[in-house]
Amino acid sequence: MTGESPTPRAQPFYCPYCGEEDFVPSGEHEGEFHCRSCNRRFSVTYLGLGPSPVDAVGGGTWHSDTR
Repeated sequence: MTGESPTPRAQPFYCPYCGEEDFVPSGEHEGEFHCRSCNRRFSVTYLGLGPSPVDAVGGGTWHSDTR
């Protein structure tokens, strides 16, 4: 752990691209992974709580129901 967070974060259980569980930490930064099944590298980043800064300034809203 490099000190960004006082508590360790859980790593993902599945590759977001192929859904397999065969991935390992990879890269120089925390949250970077390499999936050995689909040979993709990806990162997971926590951005925060609440609306994004764009929504807060622009007045946009996020809807979970897309109907």
